[in-house]
Amino acid sequence: MVRKITPAGGKPVRARRATAIAGPGAFTSIEVDVRAAIAVVTLSRPDVHNAFDEILIAELTAALEQLDGDRAVRAVVLTGAGKSFCAGADLNWMNRTAAYSRAQNLTDAKALARMLFTLNRLSKPTIARAHGAVFGGGVGLVACCDIAVGESNAIFALSEARLGLIPATIAPYVVGAVGARAARRYFLSGERFTAAEAFRLGLLHDLAPLPELDARINEILGALVTAGPAAQAECKALIRAVGGRPGDAAMMSDTARRIARVRASPEGKEGVAAFLGKRKASWVPQGE
Repeated sequence: MVRKITPAGGKPVRARRATAIAGPGAFTSIEVDVRAAIAVVTLSRPDVHNAFDEILIAELTAALEQLDGDRAVRAVVLTGAGKSFCAGADLNWMNRTAAYSRAQNLTDAKALARMLFTLNRLSKPTIARAHGAVFGGGVGLVACCDIAVGESNAIFALSEARLGLIPATIAPYVVGAVGARAARRYFLSGERFTAAEAFRLGLLHDLAPLPELDARINEILGALVTAGPAAQAECKALIRAVGGRPGDAAMMSDTARRIARVRASPEGKEGVAAFLGKRKASWVPQGE
């Protein structure tokens, strides 16, 4: 069931738009609901703890690409139906890939990598709502989101090595979230770890009991919709550009060019004018 998360904690929904993108029945493994400028994307294979196969991968990639091009959508929340967020790869799918040719295997793996890349590079803010089991590729989905809020009792694992596999496509995002040192332990051991440990490692930004999880996400959404959407996209690009790089002359020039360009943009001018005029900027929803 899609959760109706609204962009203001505790405030009633003002549904300016509610739709399932790509037409009714377009997706079989996910659900997409856009309401009050927030898109809630639900992994919808609860019988297998939302483990992904080639169908879910293709559908999630397509949905994310459509949402990224929808100017009416301000943020995307990724969640899972049923007891778990995502248990990683569907083992039946993995078993089928064992019979693939090398070329087929590579094509399949690239589709998975593209899904993660698309989520990671989405121009809009993304929030992972992590509950229940968060295993393997599920950890990768969490790491790809800008903000991750976890249920206090959620359980995490990077268990690929226990199956004789490696967490290859999720590695850039998970290592970026928890660091190489923690990745050494959990990639190699496959141990399960708690939500508290995920928070300590930096995989999660916040923890909440399950009954309070949506309210906490609503608070974050309420903050997100007050920021300029173009500025948020620029911030995401900025983080990618400066992350891991030295603060040298090239970076100095790059960052100066970025702020000069954004200051002269229509959104930049509107934001400064709104602040000086003691009014809300044009992109802030009524009631925020």
